Amino acid sequence: MGHAATLYTRLDSGKVRCTACARYCVVPEGSHGFCYVRKNSGGQLDLLTYGLAAAVQVDPVEKKPLSHFRPGSRVFSIGTVGCNWRCLYCQNAEISQEHEIRGEPLSPSAAVRQALALGCDGVTFTYNEPTIFAEYAVDVIQEAHARGLFANFVTNGYMTPEAVAFLAPHLDAISVDFKGSGEERFMRKYITAKGPAPILSTLSALSRAGVHVEVTDLIVPEVGDDPTALRDLARFVVAELGPSTPFHLLRWHPDYKMRDLPLTPIRTLERLHAIAKEEGLEYAYLGNVWGHRLEHTYCPGCGAIAVNRYGFLIREWRLDDDNRCLACGHPIPIVGRPPSDYLPQGILPIL
Repeated sequence: MGHAATLYTRLDSGKVRCTACARYCVVPEGSHGFCYVRKNSGGQLDLLTYGLAAAVQVDPVEKKPLSHFRPGSRVFSIGTVGCNWRCLYCQNAEISQEHEIRGEPLSPSAAVRQALALGCDGVTFTYNEPTIFAEYAVDVIQEAHARGLFANFVTNGYMTPEAVAFLAPHLDAISVDFKGSGEERFMRKYITAKGPAPILSTLSALSRAGVHVEVTDLIVPEVGDDPTALRDLARFVVAELGPSTPFHLLRWHPDYKMRDLPLTPIRTLERLHAIAKEEGLEYAYLGNVWGHRLEHTYCPGCGAIAVNRYGFLIREWRLDDDNRCLACGHPIPIVGRPPSDYLPQGILPIL
C-alpha cells in the first residue's frame, strides 16, 4: 500500500509526475519512480517507505557533518531504503540501492519517543536520500518540534523547487553533499545524474529561506578531484551563501562497485582546501582525516584556533558566551554552544 504522497501532480492517462526530486519522474499506473519507493497507485502517488526505517542510530551532530550547528548535540538518525542516485561508490548501498520495500515500523510519534528516550537533541534524516521520503520526514519533524527537538537533512540536494518549498519551513539545518565538486561528467558517469544545477538552486533557495546550510564535497581520487570544479563550487558558495558558510572536503574510501581506487590522498585534500580558502571561504574543513589540523575551526579575525576538534569530538572551546573568539573578539557564526554535560567528554575549559 503505502502512504499518500504530497509531492506530485496528476497527468493524462492515469500517469503522475513526481515532484520530489529533480528527475521529475513520470510514473505510469502501477509503476514506480527511479527511487523505487514512490509508486503510482490508481492515479495517486504513494510513498511506500512511509514509517519504515531501514537504519536508525544515535550520532553526534558533527558526523552529519554539521560543525556550526548545535555543537556537541546528539541526533536520532533515520534512513529508509531507496535513492534517487546510483553512486557507484555508495557506502550505504545495502539500503540505498535496495529495490525491495523493507524496514522496521517506525511511526513519527514512535521515532520522537525513541529520540527522547535516548537523550537526543534532534532528529536527522540520512543514510539514504531523504528527499524521496520527504512526506514521512516532515511528519516526524512536526512531532519532533512539538517536543523541543531540532531537525536536519543530510542530502544530495537534488531537489525540485516544489520539494524545497515543502521542506524549508520545517528544517532547522541541512548538510548538502556534493560529489566530485559537482563536476558534470563525474556526476553523469558515477552518479547517474545530469549535473549540479538543481543542487545549486536548492542551496540558494534554502539559504534564502533561513535554513542553516553547510556544504560538503566528497573528493574521489583521480576521477573526482578536479581543481577547476572545486574552484567553481567555492565561488558559488561564497557568492550565493556567503563566505562564512561551513565547507567540508571529505576523504573518500573505496566501496560498493568502486574498490579499485585508493583513499583520497591527504595532499589532494590539502591542495583543494587551499583553493577553497583562496576563493574566500572562511570556514573550510577536512573530513574523515581525524587528527588533521584542518579539522579545527580557525578564527578569521586573528587565525587562532577557536574550536579544537578531533573527528566528531570537540576537545577545546575557545569562544565566549556570545561565541566570539577569546583571542580577539571576532564573532564565529556557530548556532548554539556545547551542552554543559558535554564538558566531561572532552572539552577543555579555558580558565
